[in-house]
Amino acid sequence: MSQRTDTQAPLTQAPAPGLRRQLATELFAALPEMEEDVRIKPREGQHCLDFQRQLMFGTTPEEAVTFMAFALQPRYAVWWGHECLQAAPDLLTDQDRQMLALIAAWVGEPDEDHRYAALDNGFAAKTRGAGAWLAIGAGWSGGSMSERGTPPVEVPPFLIGRALNAGVLTSLARVSQDKRRRMLDHYVSIAEVLAKSG
Repeated sequence: MSQRTDTQAPLTQAPAPGLRRQLATELFAALPEMEEDVRIKPREGQHCLDFQRQLMFGTTPEEAVTFMAFALQPRYAVWWGHECLQAAPDLLTDQDRQMLALIAAWVGEPDEDHRYAALDNGFAAKTRGAGAWLAIGAGWSGGSMSERGTPPVEVPPFLIGRALNAGVLTSLARVSQDKRRRMLDHYVSIAEVLAKSG
């Protein structure tokens, strides 16, 4: 009896409702700005989760984080960023904790008041650290990016991905080098769980 020698995960068959699009090529078509941030391109018909796994085993596994920042539906993406920061509580600053509270409030009740609270506080933060970027990401989840009371300016749909990517990768950079790959794997696994649970 022969044994299997391949170690690849089976291809994704079931839909992942937490994703903006199921196929990676469709996501790139919908958000062409992603090409500036993710250099490797998916194969035709490749599911987003399969492409994310390909990136994880590539030469720049951080691109899996970048890809998932764009791939998740906005509410799931913001919660993912929150959970990534919470994964290393000893590395959080007071500012991060303040931003995480605003993010959690928006995820719990994603209305305009909570969205603007996250956006305004993210931009007003003393330093543009991980928490501030994630709060800005919550603010850029939809609606208008202009100040209240001014003519609305619709948030381009790629901006949330850029903000969340900055926040999550800033968080990852705080982790000591010997633990960074394990934390990167953890971040991506959280994203995958959220993608499937949508």
